[in-house]
Amino acid sequence: MEIVSNIALISINATMFHQLIAFLVFLFIINRIMFRPLRSVMGERESFMEKIRLDTVDATKEFEKLTATLKAKESAVRAEAQDVRCAIEEQGGREAGEILESARQEISSIKAKVETEVNAQIAQARKKLRQEAETLAVNIMEKMLDRRLGS
Repeated sequence: MEIVSNIALISINATMFHQLIAFLVFLFIINRIMFRPLRSVMGERESFMEKIRLDTVDATKEFEKLTATLKAKESAVRAEAQDVRCAIEEQGGREAGEILESARQEISSIKAKVETEVNAQIAQARKKLRQEAETLAVNIMEKMLDRRLGS
């Protein structure tokens, strides 16, 4: 009697075919239920992330464009403000010159008027002084000569 012992790790029989069919059915179901929706969600997420990246790039470009426009407008406004400031300074200088010239003319006219009045007062004072001097001279001569002079 001989004992034949055949120990096999895997025996191919009907159970293996049932397990293979069950595994394939499981793969089909898991693919339909889990992997396809998961892939579609991942694809949607990728497209959403790409859209966000593109929107970010567009927003950055728009920001740079608006910044450049704003800087250009700012420099234009600064230049215009500088021109207005220069014009106002120039106008102020002209007005100051006109006011100064007007004041000089007024001073000249007042000076001429005062000179005329002073000359008139001097002439009147000289005339009065001459009369007083003549009267005084006549009085002095009368007193010295002790007689009255006829005038």
